[in-house]
Amino acid sequence: MKTLYYFIIPLIILSSCNQKSATSISMHTNDLIKETSPYLLQHAHNPVNWKAWNDESLALAEAENKLVIVSIGYSACHWCHVMEKESFENDSVAKLMNSEFVNIKVDREERPDIDQVYMTAIQLMTGSGGWPLNCITLPDGRPVFGGTYFTKDEWLKVLKELSELYKTNPEKVIAYAEKLTEGVKNSELISVNREEPNFTSIALDTTIKSFKKQLDYKNGGTMGAPKFPMPSSLHFLLRQSIQNKDEDLKSYVNKTLTKLASGGIYDQIGGGFSRYSVDEKWHIPHFEKMLYDNAQLVSLYSDAYLVSKNETYKTIVEETLKFIERELTHTNGAFYSSLDADSKNEEDELEEGIFYCWTKDELKTLLNEDFNLFKDYYNINSFGKWENNQYVLIKNKSDVEFMALHNLTEDLLHSKILEWKNILIEERAKREPPRTDDKTLTSWNALMLQAYIDAYRVFGNKNYLEKALKNATFIKQKQLRSDGGLYHNFKNNKSTIEGFSEDYAAVIKTYISLYEVTLDENWLAIANDLMTYTITHFLDKESGMFYFTSDVNKNLITRKFEIIDNVIPSSNSMLANSLFKLSHYYYNTSYEKMARQMLNNVKYDLETSPSGYSNWLNLYLNYASPYYEIAISGNNALEKLKELNTYYLPNILIAGASKQSDLPLLENRYNSDNTYIYVCVNGSCKLPRIDVEKAVKEL
Repeated sequence: MKTLYYFIIPLIILSSCNQKSATSISMHTNDLIKETSPYLLQHAHNPVNWKAWNDESLALAEAENKLVIVSIGYSACHWCHVMEKESFENDSVAKLMNSEFVNIKVDREERPDIDQVYMTAIQLMTGSGGWPLNCITLPDGRPVFGGTYFTKDEWLKVLKELSELYKTNPEKVIAYAEKLTEGVKNSELISVNREEPNFTSIALDTTIKSFKKQLDYKNGGTMGAPKFPMPSSLHFLLRQSIQNKDEDLKSYVNKTLTKLASGGIYDQIGGGFSRYSVDEKWHIPHFEKMLYDNAQLVSLYSDAYLVSKNETYKTIVEETLKFIERELTHTNGAFYSSLDADSKNEEDELEEGIFYCWTKDELKTLLNEDFNLFKDYYNINSFGKWENNQYVLIKNKSDVEFMALHNLTEDLLHSKILEWKNILIEERAKREPPRTDDKTLTSWNALMLQAYIDAYRVFGNKNYLEKALKNATFIKQKQLRSDGGLYHNFKNNKSTIEGFSEDYAAVIKTYISLYEVTLDENWLAIANDLMTYTITHFLDKESGMFYFTSDVNKNLITRKFEIIDNVIPSSNSMLANSLFKLSHYYYNTSYEKMARQMLNNVKYDLETSPSGYSNWLNLYLNYASPYYEIAISGNNALEKLKELNTYYLPNILIAGASKQSDLPLLENRYNSDNTYIYVCVNGSCKLPRIDVEKAVKEL
């Protein structure tokens, strides 16, 4: 993969401006009132004449020859709310925006394709990105100027100078847009690696050494602040530490998971994780809670428990899933997207984190004689203090250390903790809660479905499987179209927006996993059908990689690839891993060649910047180390499977059936008298075993 960097001099140099103007919010309703996105609806009564992204809005800009403001954010975004209050609710700012621009609001979670294009433009212009993302474009959508958060005075200056420049010297603006658009199109170009694929354990060892240099062995996570959990990276490093017996990495992963579970980034009262912490010790979070973070962390803690049998990890899984069920689950089995970082304070104004924080006086009143014990456990002291005499709960002692210090038994401590949590969650329920973004996104739902599958696989809780099946059925019935494609969004009982490669990648991966715990081949068949659809409508045949948008999406300036693994693994890395698995299930050599070529295309970037390719590294490890197919056939296949799942076995796939099956791995292997376990490599199997433990020893 080749990345082109453009060093572009911005058209406008922002300078500080001291003039202030009074803000008054006019009673107004704009076109966003027709939308279903909670983020867009938050802006439906701005005096700005916001429009949604659609052909009509772009045609209006062309007809009136006006520059376009593409303003992108999401419901839980704190600084999006700040800019709305300062600028978009201001009559004088709105007047200028309405007279000189066509103004388009975009929910980045509904339309990640639009966000991807203009985020690339912002990064080329400024070297960084974030939200709110504000990009000014030509009437046809080609970017001219942009940035993230602007103060009101900065924003007014940008609008005045750029609108004036477009009137007096449009050729200069157009020329700049042409150059920038070319940069956007050429960024992250895919270079096809024509060399023979060769993925070796020696090269992987070198890559891991490079990866280790970025790790914070004291606090967990990566060096510096802010700190993001990055579950995909941690999941790979956990696998690497166990599969290749790396004790340093194993210790690092456990350190990180313990620090996360003890920190303010984890809601110690209600369960669930915030998006990131602003400090090195995971104390003060950016308080928004995202479905995708919590989903992936449940999967991670489940596997970590399987390795360590650490009861804290089990508690984290249980509490986080209770939070998901309580706060982010619809009765139809679908999952909502997020909880806001902000909620209303006593002055009826939005304030970040106010729902989750406590004053010392509040805690004394609520906990009475237990306050001193609680204070020491959750650091109601200088270590746990935030701002305005408020505290974010954080632990810096293990339960074993705390019990010894206070002469407590394990049962007594745990009963105290449960009592404290019940008291505080009941009190917290009296506060104004954060707003819920209740749209349902297919890709994020698949991640949460994966979490329930992994929790069921590890802990055997049938309730988790029921939740998983309910959500999988929702996706199949509501988001899977009759033509074989997927919708991206679901809201108000309506499925909308053509699915993106992230939707297909996540659902395919998860349906394969659902098959592996239920042995219901229908889920595997749907995954295979979805892969066929994805290849037909998303594949770039020249590079062998998948576009983010399908071939039916027409109104963007370019089609982009999603390659780098971030907080969520990239769609291409997920698809490559699934192609690898499906090639084994169906003996499909073309799938295997596709997966191998995709990995080969990113090989050099992976080896030089491994932290951005953690999910690709999972695939690399499949090729560089032994990888096994486990086939279980017989009447007791599910019972054998449950026993097998008590082991941490990241380098296997599972095929199984309690009756005759036409799957290549299971064909002609059913025996009504005994249930046999076959350990295979590329379809070549060892002698069958009846005993699970003996089969595992052959891996």
